[in-house]
Amino acid sequence: MADETKSVTTHELLAMKERGERIVVLTCYDALFARLLDASGVDVLLVGDSVNQVLAGAETTLSATLEQMIYHTKIVRRGAVRALVVCDMPFLTYQVTPQEAIRNCGRVMQETACHAVKLEGGAPMAETVRALVDIGIPVMGHLGLTPQSVHALGGYRVQGRDEKTAERLKADAKALEEAGAFAIVLELVPAPLASQITKSLSIPTIGIGAGPACDGQVLVLPDMLGLNDRFTAKFVKRYAALAEDVREAVKLYTAEVREGRYPGPEHSFPK
Repeated sequence: MADETKSVTTHELLAMKERGERIVVLTCYDALFARLLDASGVDVLLVGDSVNQVLAGAETTLSATLEQMIYHTKIVRRGAVRALVVCDMPFLTYQVTPQEAIRNCGRVMQETACHAVKLEGGAPMAETVRALVDIGIPVMGHLGLTPQSVHALGGYRVQGRDEKTAERLKADAKALEEAGAFAIVLELVPAPLASQITKSLSIPTIGIGAGPACDGQVLVLPDMLGLNDRFTAKFVKRYAALAEDVREAVKLYTAEVREGRYPGPEHSFPK
């Protein structure tokens, strides 16, 4: 079993796969939730560019900025003691040239003290992944539905349903492994294909909408907590209904303030 008193490293994630232990990943965007998730035994905190949709209200992740990701990663890192913190690199901060990727990913590592970065894309990104790994920047890959390519993919759709695409995803996963990635997120991939990819790799796979055979699972935190109750997807399981709890709490607070019941004597200072 994983030691929940010891800091999680990329090497520990590889060891967890070898031992057959499941890896627990959640997105996280602030220090408060980082402390809560860290204390609850989550292995990896992914500061996803999904923050652009979840907290900033954007339609896609494409307009997320490097400064935005640095800010959120920095504050998540402040709240994390044990968990591995991974920063999702935003669109066009790593795709142009390997040299630009090194500069931007290096800045993220330096300014946030995170433990790794995540890049989307397969074989075309292998050179960049290798360049980053060669200078000491750990890289998590991301295949399947890659949100930064949502328009090219024709929307948020399951990837790898046809033989040609499935074979490409298998080759992409191998290319990332050979380039030195320490793990790969598989998003919206048919469960049998995700299982084949997982079994073919020595590095862990982290699934989201990719079935139970992946080495770990990730969900967007507000989705699994039921805070983002307007979003529904087949792969999301809600473990709480916090949006309704928040509404009820705020309604009660509003009523007590308007009726003069809050603050009461117990909330006031007599002298």
